[in-house]
Amino acid sequence: MPVKVNNDLPVKKLLEEENIFVMDESRAMSQDIRIAILNLMPLKEDTELQILRSLSNTPLQVEITFLTTKSYIGKNTPVSHLEQFYQTFDDVKDKKFDGLIITGAPVETMEFEEVVYWDELTQIMDWSDKNVTSTLHICWGAQAGLYYRYGVHKELLPKKLSGVYRHHVLNRKEPLVRGFDDVFYAPHSRYTGISKEDVEKSGAFTILAESDEAGYFILLARGGKHIFVTGHPEYDRVTLDKEYKRDVDKGINPELPVNYYPEDDPEKKPLLLWRSHANALYSNWLNYYVYQITPYNL
Repeated sequence: MPVKVNNDLPVKKLLEEENIFVMDESRAMSQDIRIAILNLMPLKEDTELQILRSLSNTPLQVEITFLTTKSYIGKNTPVSHLEQFYQTFDDVKDKKFDGLIITGAPVETMEFEEVVYWDELTQIMDWSDKNVTSTLHICWGAQAGLYYRYGVHKELLPKKLSGVYRHHVLNRKEPLVRGFDDVFYAPHSRYTGISKEDVEKSGAFTILAESDEAGYFILLARGGKHIFVTGHPEYDRVTLDKEYKRDVDKGINPELPVNYYPEDDPEKKPLLLWRSHANALYSNWLNYYVYQITPYNL
């Protein structure tokens, strides 16, 4: 079943070429599931493609509203694209949504309060508690949500965590991990982690999955009102490859992403080990924490 997007969104054509059913506004007669995506990533079209691909694996019709910050305008996405396809919080603050996704952002080494759009982001998180059924926080978005909502601090890692890491399920009875294997893989790309001590001390979370190398991966609070995913399950096959080669070109001399290139050879096509579980995660979120919980007349 389709995701519903603006007729002229550029990545719509790419999704259709992958045989993903994307319904434009002229074909959709009703709005079933309303999802807002606060896209904080610099390459917005890449993130649009990745998340829409993940959300498409569900029998539900999903209408997407892309949000961007008003207090900071990135330089990597044309202003014309933002003006045509994005709204700001001021445009939607009087509306209600079934779900909200807050993406990662390349600001993780900064203190949260130093981020230009921090006040705007916290305002959106406060608004979401009364106007959104379930919020899914991803990577830095998860760190920001954990810090602001529950006082969980982030910690600088000894080196960048980059690669595809092995995880295991801890609470199989939770619908969010329904269909997961005991062991599964997921990508991470970050310089910081979350304080395990703060998480345990809080007592607010159900830990659904973790990794020996990458730490907690999926945390659930308030019965699924707040969901935190510390990695990037939406990444496509070549995202880590692009990041690695970008850093090489910058002279950073990065380490190879873990469990990614066959025989650790960056000239070989990266292995795709996480797609099925990423699809299950997004489908389970939409079905069990959004669709089945949201009142018809939100």
